[in-house]
Amino acid sequence: MTVHTDRRARRRGRSLALTLPALMAMSVPALAQETPPPAEPQPYPRNAIGNGQVIGGYGEARWAEDWSALRDPERRKDIWDRLKYIPLSDDGDVWLSLSGEMRARTALTTSPGLRDSPDQRLDTLRLVGGADLRVGRHLRFFGEVAHGNAGGDNYGNPVGAIRNDLAVTQAFVDLTGEVGGYEVGARYGRQFFLDGSPYLVSTRNGATILMPFNGVRGWVRGQNWRADAFDLRPTLFGTGDASDDRTDKGRRFSGVNVSTRVPSDWVGGSNLFFDPFVWRQTMDARRWGPVTAHEERNYVGARLWGQAGPVQMDWSVAHQTGQFGGRDIEALQVFTNQSMAVGEEANAPRISLRVDYGSGGGAYEGGTIRNAVTPMGVPIFYSYQNVFNPVNMIAVVPGVTVHRGKTSVTGEVQLTWRASERDAVYRATDLPYAGTEAVDGTRVGEVWRLQVQHNLSPRVSLLGRYEHLAAGEVLREAGYANSDYLTAWVNLRF
Repeated sequence: MTVHTDRRARRRGRSLALTLPALMAMSVPALAQETPPPAEPQPYPRNAIGNGQVIGGYGEARWAEDWSALRDPERRKDIWDRLKYIPLSDDGDVWLSLSGEMRARTALTTSPGLRDSPDQRLDTLRLVGGADLRVGRHLRFFGEVAHGNAGGDNYGNPVGAIRNDLAVTQAFVDLTGEVGGYEVGARYGRQFFLDGSPYLVSTRNGATILMPFNGVRGWVRGQNWRADAFDLRPTLFGTGDASDDRTDKGRRFSGVNVSTRVPSDWVGGSNLFFDPFVWRQTMDARRWGPVTAHEERNYVGARLWGQAGPVQMDWSVAHQTGQFGGRDIEALQVFTNQSMAVGEEANAPRISLRVDYGSGGGAYEGGTIRNAVTPMGVPIFYSYQNVFNPVNMIAVVPGVTVHRGKTSVTGEVQLTWRASERDAVYRATDLPYAGTEAVDGTRVGEVWRLQVQHNLSPRVSLLGRYEHLAAGEVLREAGYANSDYLTAWVNLRF
C-alpha cells in the first residue's frame, strides 16, 4: 500500500508540475501572452535611393549627407562638427547645416586634342559653399554657390564649367511625408541628378563647376522598393556672375526609375539591387556626321548592382530608340564592372574587369542612327583627359587596386575598339574625330592609367593621376597622335 501510494503521489506531482506553466499563463495573461508591438519597417537603404555615394559621411551631392546625429552635443568633436548642425529653435527641430569644398588642381597634357601641338597646362580652383535648412521633419531648403578659376599655358578660352566667377549650382526646396507607411517626397528647383548607373548619369566631376539640372523630382520609398519620377532641363553656365546662368530650353531629360532588393537567397547571401528605368531625352540641335537636327531619344533599360558573394558588381543595359531629323534611332549600350578581393585580409588587393559596349553607325552612311549616347556624358571612365566617350566603342579594362593604410593605388589598361568601321571615333562631347570615319580598321588604341590617392582625413585628400594614350591604327591613319596626361590635386571639404 505504501508503495502504491508513493507512486500515485509522484504521478500527481508530475502532473501538477506540468500544468503549472499553463496555470500561470492563464492567471497572468497580461504578462505571458501579450504580443510585442511589431517593429517599425526599415526604410529603403540610403545607398540605393539614387542620391549618389556617401563616403565617410560626405557625398558628391552634399544634400545626400545626414548630420542629424550631431543634434547630440556630445557627438560634436570639433569646430567643423559644430557647423554641420546649428540649431535654430529651442527644440532643435529647425536646424542648419553648412558645407564647403576647395579643390586645387593642376593638369599637364601633351598633344592636346591628340594633335601634334604645344603642351597644355590647366590650373583650376573650385570653391563651393552650401547651406541645408531643415524646418521640422518635412520641409527643407538647400542652396549652393560655386566659384571656378582657371589659368596655365595654352589652355584656350575655358567655358563656364571650367572658369566661372560665381554660379548658383543648386537651389531647391524639398517636401516629404509619409502616406500608408511609405515615404513620399518632391523636390523643385536647381539640383544635381545622380539617380542611375554612374556610366549613364554624372555631375561631371572632372570639370570645375559640377553640372546641375532644373525642374522637379518626386519619389515613393518603401521597405523593399522605391520609385522616382523626374522632369529636368540642364543648366547653361556663363563665365561671369550668377546672372548669366540660365536653363537650357533646348534640352529636356525626364523619366522614371524603380529600384527593388533582390532576395538575398537568390545568389547565396547577396546584397543586390535591380533598377529598371525608362527615360526620354530631347535635344534641339544634335549633330551626327554632317547633319544637325532635332533628336528625341528614348531609353529602356535596367541596372543590377551590389555585392554577390565576394564580387562587387555594377551591370547596366540601355536600349535606345527614337527619331533624329526624321530618321530612326536604334542603339544599345552595355556596361559591366566587377571586382573582388584577392585574399581575406581587410587590405587585400582587388582585381577588376570592366567590359563596355556602345553601338555605332548611321551618322555618315545615312539611314538608321545606331550611335548610342549617355544622357549626360561620363567620359572620365574612358580617359582622364576626356578624349573618349562610349559612342561607337568597345572597351575591355582589366585593373588592380592596392590599399595600404590611408593610401590606395589603382592601375588599369583600357583596350579600345570602335564597334562600327563605317563610323567615327568620338570625343567626350559626342563630336567625331574628323577623318576617322574615312579610314579602315577597328583598333582605336590603348589607354594606360595609374592613380594614387591618399586620405589625410575624411575631409582632406590628395590625388594624382597619370595616363598614356597609345593611338591605334584608326587614330594614327587619321592623323592623330599619342598623348600623355598628368594631374594632381588637393581636396578639402567640411
